[in-house]
Amino acid sequence: MRRLLSLRARILIGAALWTAGLFTLAGLVLTQAMFRHPNAPGVFHDLFLNVWPLSIVAAVCLVAGLSQIRRGLTPFDELRVRLGGVREGRDKRLEGAYPAEVQPLVADLNGLLQDREQRVTRALTKAGDLAHGLKTPLAVLNREAERARAAGQNELATAITRQVERMGRQVDYHLAQARASASGGNPGIRCHVLTSADGLARTMHTLHADRGINVKIDVSPEHFVRGLREDLDEMLGNLVDNACKWAQSRVSVTSILEASRVTILVDDDGAGLDPSLRETALRRGVRVDEAAPGSGLGLAIVRDLAELYDGSISLHSSPMGGVRARLELPRA
Repeated sequence: MRRLLSLRARILIGAALWTAGLFTLAGLVLTQAMFRHPNAPGVFHDLFLNVWPLSIVAAVCLVAGLSQIRRGLTPFDELRVRLGGVREGRDKRLEGAYPAEVQPLVADLNGLLQDREQRVTRALTKAGDLAHGLKTPLAVLNREAERARAAGQNELATAITRQVERMGRQVDYHLAQARASASGGNPGIRCHVLTSADGLARTMHTLHADRGINVKIDVSPEHFVRGLREDLDEMLGNLVDNACKWAQSRVSVTSILEASRVTILVDDDGAGLDPSLRETALRRGVRVDEAAPGSGLGLAIVRDLAELYDGSISLHSSPMGGVRARLELPRA
C-alpha cells in the first residue's frame, strides 16, 4: 500500500506556498503603486519592468498551495465514497491508502464492521439452532399423527397435522424475520436475483407439473439486491407459489432497475383479485380464499421481510389478467 504524505504536511506546504504567493502578489501591487508615484526612484522602475515573471511566480505559488490543500482533503472524499459502498453492500471493508491522521479512524471503522459481522453471524447461528430445536419435536408430533391415522383416528391425526403445519410455518416466519433483521444490519450482504428466480422456476414447474403451469423468467443477470439469498428465496418463493396456485397456465417473473432499487414483478393469468382485498391480503393470518391451502402467512412474510430490507410489496392488476405482485428491494 502506497504511503501518502500526511495531512498535516500537505496543509503546511499548501499554507506556505499560498502565503508566498500572497506576499509576492502584494509586493507587485506595492511596487506598481510606488512606480506610479512622481518621485519614484529608479529601482522601482527596474522592478516594475520584471512584473510579469514575478506575476507568474505568484500565480504558481497560489495555485500550488491551493492544490496541496485540496489534495490533503481528498482522502476524506474517498472515505465518504468508500463508506457509501459499504452501506450499499458493494464492499465489506474500507480499502485504500489514507494519510497518517486518517488511517487510525479507518482501522477503527474496519474493526467495528468486522465485530458487527461476527455478531450477525453468531445471531444467525443461534436463530438456526433455535429453529432446529423447535422443528425436531414438531417432526415427532407429525409422526405421531401418522400413527394415529394408521390406527383409524383420522380426526385426531388431521387436527395434529394441521397444528403442526401451523407451528412449522410460524417457526419459519419468525426465523425469516430474525435472519432478515440480522442481515439488514450487515451492509455487505448481496444476492443475485436471476439465480433465485431460476431455481424457484424449476421448483414450481415440478410442484405444479400436473396443471402444466409455465413460469417464464425475464430477469437481468445484472440485477443484485441487498440481503440474504435465503430471504430473497422466501419472498420470491411465496409470490411465485401464490401466482402458480391461481394461474390458469402462465406466470411471469420480471425485474426492472429503477434508480437505487430493483423491482421484481410477478404476474399470473388467473382470475385476479378485487382491489378492495389487495391490502387485506398482505395482513398476517388473512386468507382471501378459505378454499385454498395455506396459513395466511405467505404474503405477510413477504411484506415483513421486504420492510426489514427497506423495501416494499404491493398488489396490482396484471396485464396478463390476474394479479401483479410488485416487490421493491434496495439495489446492491
